[in-house]
Amino acid sequence: MQKNTPPRSTIRLTRRGRLALVATGAVVAGTAVAVPLLSPERTEKEAPRKPATLVIPEGWRAGQIYQAVDKALALPAGTTRKALPKAALKLPEDAEGNPEGYLFPATYPLDKKPTPEALLASMVDTANKRFNRAPIAAGAQRNAMNVYQAVTIASLVQAEAATKADMGKVARVVFNRLERGMPLQMDSTINYAMNRSTVRTTERDTRIESPYNSYQRMGLPPTPIDNPGEEAMRAAIDPTPGDWLYFVTVKPGDTRFTANFQEHQRNVAEFNRNQRSPAPKATG
Repeated sequence: MQKNTPPRSTIRLTRRGRLALVATGAVVAGTAVAVPLLSPERTEKEAPRKPATLVIPEGWRAGQIYQAVDKALALPAGTTRKALPKAALKLPEDAEGNPEGYLFPATYPLDKKPTPEALLASMVDTANKRFNRAPIAAGAQRNAMNVYQAVTIASLVQAEAATKADMGKVARVVFNRLERGMPLQMDSTINYAMNRSTVRTTERDTRIESPYNSYQRMGLPPTPIDNPGEEAMRAAIDPTPGDWLYFVTVKPGDTRFTANFQEHQRNVAEFNRNQRSPAPKATG
């Protein structure tokens, strides 16, 4: 079992082939927020219907959620972000006022006069109810971490796992690397630092100055990097047994986990070849 991290110039832990998933943080992101729909009976004089609910998908970042709330409530852009200080959110002390990770993905009703503050508070209250109950809290303690650290790991799992079936394995890679004193070297943390979503991380990207640069800094990122769902949380407190240190989604449906760096290099080379290959033309 390899004890030392290979040179940063050669290693890529998570060059994922999730092209369909990374554009906005969720496959359903384009339709996630309940917005007015035109009905055949509607006339031009009728006012558009207000959405009855706001749907927050798993894995959205706080910035995406603020934009969704602005849109759902027909507010000027930036209104929800500015409302944070007035929302009196019940966040853990470790969060230092940053709600990332605690805006729980769910469907939220929009009452007659919803406000950004009320919606954000409802999301955080939901997260606290889900995260602080016995299974999650006990699972975090069993793994020698607090709930906030478990949420942070779950956010990595949510961002990195190509499928729900891979979540437990991704969580195990995180634990294995932390236990061996290896940097996490996850592209999702670079994406968060650069406010983007991509599967292409360059050597230059890995040298950016940021507390979220897990290529340069040891340990977990300072905060969660998205808002994970319950399955990612379960993976974070009960990871799949294994010795894996590396993984890469070579192509959709084919994620390969290994403890062998040379094998991982071969997998990454295959991923890169697939990225350079032209997409097949549609038929029919």
